[in-house]
Amino acid sequence: MARGLPSTESLVHFCQKLNRLKTVEETTRETSLRRHLTTLDLTLLGVGNMVGFGLYVLTGTVAKDMAGPAVLVSFSVAAVASLLAALCYAELGASVRSKSSAYLFTYMSMGELWAFLIGWNTLLRCLIGGAAVARAWSGYLDTIFSYRIRSFTVAHVGIWQVPFLAQYPDFLAAAITLLTSTIVLCGARVTYWLNRTFSAISLVVILFIIILGFVLARPHNWGAEEGGFAPLGFSGIMAGAATCFYGFVGFSDIIRSSEEARNPKRAVPMAIVISVGLVAGAYILISTVLTLMVPWHSLHRDWALADAFYQRGYSWAGFIVVAGFICATTTVLIGDLLYPSRTVCAMAADGLFFQVFAHVYPRTQVPVVGILVFGVLMAFLALLLDFKALVQVLSFGALLAYTFMATSIIVLRFQKAPPSSSLGTEQASAPEPGQLRPALRPYLGFLGGCRPGAAVAWALRVLVASAITLDCVLVFGDSALHLPLWGHTLLLLLSSVMFLLSLLVLGAHQQQRRQDTFQVPLVPLTPALSILLNIFLMLHLSHLTWLGFSIWLLVGLLVYFGYGIRHSKENQRERPGLTAPRGSLEETVQALQTPSQALAQKPGHAE
Repeated sequence: MARGLPSTESLVHFCQKLNRLKTVEETTRETSLRRHLTTLDLTLLGVGNMVGFGLYVLTGTVAKDMAGPAVLVSFSVAAVASLLAALCYAELGASVRSKSSAYLFTYMSMGELWAFLIGWNTLLRCLIGGAAVARAWSGYLDTIFSYRIRSFTVAHVGIWQVPFLAQYPDFLAAAITLLTSTIVLCGARVTYWLNRTFSAISLVVILFIIILGFVLARPHNWGAEEGGFAPLGFSGIMAGAATCFYGFVGFSDIIRSSEEARNPKRAVPMAIVISVGLVAGAYILISTVLTLMVPWHSLHRDWALADAFYQRGYSWAGFIVVAGFICATTTVLIGDLLYPSRTVCAMAADGLFFQVFAHVYPRTQVPVVGILVFGVLMAFLALLLDFKALVQVLSFGALLAYTFMATSIIVLRFQKAPPSSSLGTEQASAPEPGQLRPALRPYLGFLGGCRPGAAVAWALRVLVASAITLDCVLVFGDSALHLPLWGHTLLLLLSSVMFLLSLLVLGAHQQQRRQDTFQVPLVPLTPALSILLNIFLMLHLSHLTWLGFSIWLLVGLLVYFGYGIRHSKENQRERPGLTAPRGSLEETVQALQTPSQALAQKPGHAE
């Protein structure tokens, strides 16, 4: 027994390391970036990063392979899931100003291991997404030259028949990626100017496509003779929605730039909601006109919009579509290069990744090493890989990240608020976040005996577990699970009841209410619906997607346990002589919002 005790203590200490939170002093650094972005700038930034790959590539892929004309329903479902995630991101952006907010916010609310996995997931999503955009960019440009670039490459290199590799190397896509990396190295001022210009051009082209597309519409293309409106049924629509979700992930770029916003508390939430609404409307209208112009089964998977105008004999309109695509996807490619380098820079600064990535060039304020490394790696992927089978990995990574964000919002909302001298004894008598509401204590007395936050923590675990169970029953109950009708009904009923009960338990506890920043409405309902819908869409993705992501996740765990857990700044802080005071999550957020108060929390001022 005595010999087993040290090993038990070591195991407990090891688990505590995995869930340690980022401390106050490490999150109160003042930004050196100039605050010059308006709400319009942030809105155009979000729109510019959402209308590229999704609008010009996903519409054709989803319409031809998954949903048919019902692709507009797929985009509608994806838009609802994105709006729920965007509301959670809006609270995040108003509370935490950082270039890598998803990573930082997870580090502050859920722990170190989960934060590393979110950052690692971001690398995969941006690398594959940027390479896929570069290949699509090359393909659209090739249509202008009647596929002569492809014919030349195939004639001199040949066609490859290797799984996961493209049929031929795309040298143009690799060159586009390297050229964009050079532009990003010029600094934030150049990239924001290009984004604003290209976004405006892209919006004009989208308006042109919608108007001319309705003029050329043929309603019989939705008729029974062409397969009907939803030829692949409900499962095809949901699989399409899971894939279409990636078309909306650009709204997170607004969060990444919140440090440079003039008034982030107001501008970030407004820009997110406006940009998601505009892009959702554009996706639905474009999907409608695309499937009305030509039969859905005749669309080209990779460059459907341009090809549809060529099929109708409007080659000049196809040129305009290609120009709009180049402008739109260039902004997406810039974001896919800049964001992972900034995220890895933050991870390296925290000691979770190799220190060489932490250097930021003072003049341009960009992480040079990260941009160079990820630019070359992205170019290599664009040169060789076939992304038709891997495009769903992009949506999987985004859905997983936003599920963590929704969970973090619930964790944050029920955290204990920091003491305030201005409220005096009045605050002391008020119920703390995480405690049972006073009005409900006569009815839920058995919960009142729990320490603050304990019942909330268990309810959140039950909510996530019941959401996973409920979604699995809905997706696989009639097929993979092979349940009888009574078993399917019973499991569906039990998981639904547990989900609703956990919601009620969460809602019965006191939350934080802040007037100085944006907060998600209807918590815990809004983030809970986001979790439920995100998991539902993830389960509709292919087995190849889960396998590919699992392999990447395994590599990330090797990096973390081989390097990050030992070199983490939080790990250094735990060593003798380096112990620092730890603050709650809400103290961290409060310190971020009031930098002058944060100075009082630094060593020397604390107890």
